[in-house]
Amino acid sequence: MRAQTKIALLAGLIAAACIPAVVSAQTANRFGTLEEQAQASWRESMAHIATPSEGCFEATYPSVIWHQSACHEVTPRVAPVPRFKLFNNGAAQTAGNGNDYTIQTASLITQAVGSFPSVTGVTSETGVGVAAYGGGGILGANEYSLQINSSFDDTTSACKGHSGCTVWQQFVYAPDYEVQGSAAVFMQYWLIGYGSSRCPSGFGSDGSGDCYKNSAAATAPDVPATQLGNVKLTGSVTAGGKDTVVFTNGTTAYSSSGADSVLYLAQVWKVGEFNVVGNAGGSEAQFNSGSSITVKLAVTDGSTAVPSCVANSGSTGESNNLNLGSCTASGGSTPSIQFTESN
Repeated sequence: MRAQTKIALLAGLIAAACIPAVVSAQTANRFGTLEEQAQASWRESMAHIATPSEGCFEATYPSVIWHQSACHEVTPRVAPVPRFKLFNNGAAQTAGNGNDYTIQTASLITQAVGSFPSVTGVTSETGVGVAAYGGGGILGANEYSLQINSSFDDTTSACKGHSGCTVWQQFVYAPDYEVQGSAAVFMQYWLIGYGSSRCPSGFGSDGSGDCYKNSAAATAPDVPATQLGNVKLTGSVTAGGKDTVVFTNGTTAYSSSGADSVLYLAQVWKVGEFNVVGNAGGSEAQFNSGSSITVKLAVTDGSTAVPSCVANSGSTGESNNLNLGSCTASGGSTPSIQFTESN
């Protein structure tokens, strides 16, 4: 056999031997993609599956059944601050402390789902104090919070007839909120402008005429800010029933539920804010330079109409160091707004 023939035959045998390896790699990649899609679908499902009762629950992929878990009464390590205390009418360009987009609907919201469809360039995040708020907050590496917030422009019977009183409700995921090393998933209830009289039973006072308290909290893992693309936060309300916050991370879900009658938010909820911001106390979540995050807030409001995306209308006092881009609104079965923020 001539040398050229031998070389050609050897090359063919090597190529044939490599085919199974190539096919195997392609199969693995395809399986990985399908698995990622299945997990994403599961997270979406858990955002919409109601818990069986009040209290705290957990679920693990691929099961869609909530299992009851221990709740914890959480006392804030740092006093929270709503944005209106120092609202600057949109002067700042970074997100938070009022300078944020909100979704506004014509009909009542029963559920809001916040997610980050795209997260690029994020290698680190640090919670830092803001001088105007006294430098407070839970500070340090990977100290941030995820918040879905209502507006505080509406009043309900929870105000007990106090003139000028409005209600404000937050659905929160907060690392290290109560103890170092674990996160809390809970709701925070506010009676803004309740007045100088004593706060209702169970509520604390911020010393400025406002009253607030936390729901019971579910315990969840601390998730690094570099993994925001894997998380989802949901807030839902039911008139005459329960309100629920759900946090999903990869293949696990955590929830806490409480009576809607604390604030009766289900009677008035038409405005929603969602973002990643500082962890309490008016603090700021500082991302590394080159970070870019796409923020999406989708709601269920019994309508398919396109909602409004309104600038400079956020309600939380916490912020981040990312500059807001443009915002788009979409209708459909779950009307939504979506915007980018980067530095």
